[in-house]
Amino acid sequence: MKINIYYGGRGIIDDPTNYVIGKMQGVLEELRVNVTRYNLYEMKNTIPMLPQTLKDADGIVLATTVEWFGIGGYMQQFLDACWLYGDKEKIAQIYMCPIVMSTTYGEREAKLNLSNAWEILGGLPCSGLCGYIDNTVSMEMNKDYLRIIEKKAENLYRTISQHATSFPGSNQAVLQKIAVSRTINLSPQETEQLSQYASDDGYVQQQKEDIQELASLFRDKLSQGNGQEEEYIFLFQQKFVPQAGIHITCAIKIEGKDNPLVLNINGPTFECKYAACEKADMFMNTKRNVLEDIVNGRMTFQRAFMSGAMTTKGDMKILRMLDQIFPFEERQG
Repeated sequence: MKINIYYGGRGIIDDPTNYVIGKMQGVLEELRVNVTRYNLYEMKNTIPMLPQTLKDADGIVLATTVEWFGIGGYMQQFLDACWLYGDKEKIAQIYMCPIVMSTTYGEREAKLNLSNAWEILGGLPCSGLCGYIDNTVSMEMNKDYLRIIEKKAENLYRTISQHATSFPGSNQAVLQKIAVSRTINLSPQETEQLSQYASDDGYVQQQKEDIQELASLFRDKLSQGNGQEEEYIFLFQQKFVPQAGIHITCAIKIEGKDNPLVLNINGPTFECKYAACEKADMFMNTKRNVLEDIVNGRMTFQRAFMSGAMTTKGDMKILRMLDQIFPFEERQG
């Protein structure tokens, strides 16, 4: 029999969870169980690979400490990795015992969360152990506590060796019907490679940079083609609010585009197009990212000018008019 212990605490000296799983490991080894312990805080960059260690396990112990709220980040990362990269068929055969010690409030909720998470993954949750410990020394000196821990380890051994069965949980049944995860059909070797890549910070960062470079390349290609004649036109038409008595023409020269974006406002009518423009009530020069901020509600025409992100030539009152005629800030949020 093989049992893995995954410890999600921070490894501090007076962590009561350390004491509990240490005693459980001793009892299990006396029962001739092969026990392997994984300290997640020592394996920050390789947590996505840890689901591969479940392959030869008959049972596991998920142990963590509630120091202020919840099961902690390391344990959550491990469960996320099991969901993304774990072999669900193998997980369905593994018994899990949750161990949660708390130095504050919330040990029962954390224990329940671990059981629910493992059940959602398709695994077999066992009866766990939780408790509030404000003084680790007092727990170590208490023989009754030690007997409880030893009994729990023995029960875990019996549950696994006897292949104990239990009624299915409703959360698993519901998930099978309405919340089926989208999975990619990968071989075990491909899954292992994927988890290795996910744990490599350098590889992940390089992939992000490559994606950004490709996005920039395709955006530039689009701006060089017919897409240039349509960009931003629909957004201005969509947000146009007619203002009686206003008759103005504005030309927005966007860096990288051959022709300016011309806004012809004639009371209730509005025309927007890319075209050469020699005569306008206002000429504006700006970069693409500044206009993106304006049409996405993160900046107004007036603020763009005041911050120096946009240069203008013409009647300054027109900037305030544009913010009223095109209320892009309503798009924000």
